[in-house]
Amino acid sequence: MKEYQLIIFDWDGTLMDSVGRIVSSMQKAAQATDLAVPSASSVKDIIGLSLQVSMQRLFPQASDEQHKTLIQHYSNYYKHLDDTPTPLFSGIDRMMQQLYASGKSLAVATGKSRNGLERVLLETDMASLFCARRGADEAKSKPDPLMLQQILDELNMPTQSAVMVGDSVHDLAMAQAIGMDSIGVTWGVHDKAMLKNHQPVAIVDSVIELHQHLTGITLKQA
Repeated sequence: MKEYQLIIFDWDGTLMDSVGRIVSSMQKAAQATDLAVPSASSVKDIIGLSLQVSMQRLFPQASDEQHKTLIQHYSNYYKHLDDTPTPLFSGIDRMMQQLYASGKSLAVATGKSRNGLERVLLETDMASLFCARRGADEAKSKPDPLMLQQILDELNMPTQSAVMVGDSVHDLAMAQAIGMDSIGVTWGVHDKAMLKNHQPVAIVDSVIELHQHLTGITLKQA
């Protein structure tokens, strides 16, 4: 098993079970903008991309002004109006605490904006665990690897010392583009067959299995 000094996590669908609220908020945003409501599967496929890229993919016929309105409605629903729960996945908090305590460097590379990421880090009391983070508004959208390169440069880490952990093909394609190892998790938006296409070093089905692969140690129970 390879030892990684830096572990970079995606957020939505990997650490936080926020897929339901993302889908619901996007569908409500489409209704509020008088556009055709996208299917849940279509919305899931864009999770991890920046909002601008997501809107272009989901609503290719919409105007730039409609895309701006969609983003405003989506943000308002997600932050204020949609009450779909967004808990951390079971075992994630315990795993992150144990990774941090073991001396691993932890980072986040997300399709959220930086403000959105900082908000959920405060809500989950996890801000202090991450030595670096990048939002979609600070780099090019996944699968472009710029945000990974920015994190590596900030921490002065070589690519081979890091691994990207994510639930979507966008996460794994981003790592693949920069020559970084990746681990796919199956509790998010994309299944094992889709993740496998981007040659991760592992695909895991549980938080316990992820922790075991990252450390060689069984996750301690609470």
